[in-house]
Amino acid sequence: MPVGTPLCPYGSGDTQMITPQNILRHELIGLNVEIVKSPNLSLVGIKGKVVDETRNTLIIERFGSGKEIRIPKDVAVFRFELKDKSVDVIGSLLIGRPEDRLKRKIKTIYPY
Repeated sequence: MPVGTPLCPYGSGDTQMITPQNILRHELIGLNVEIVKSPNLSLVGIKGKVVDETRNTLIIERFGSGKEIRIPKDVAVFRFELKDKSVDVIGSLLIGRPEDRLKRKIKTIYPY
């Protein structure tokens, strides 16, 4: 392989390959996110960038302050900003380790 050839066939950042249809099976780290719905009203409106992900939480770096906050996946609806559109994802569908989400079969009940 020639020197300087990216290992990822999609270029340096494969964000162009994320679509509303495959976001549940995609890496979330690096995406801009906003919490649009939650029973905990203090979480609604939080905006930032996903910097890490665990089985049950997303760690978001807030815009402006740079402060990192840990948000449970099961108590929120997240709006992820893609290249040219945004998609709302029910947090309970994101529960699980990122590598295990790839293996899980997701029913087609989730409308895009």
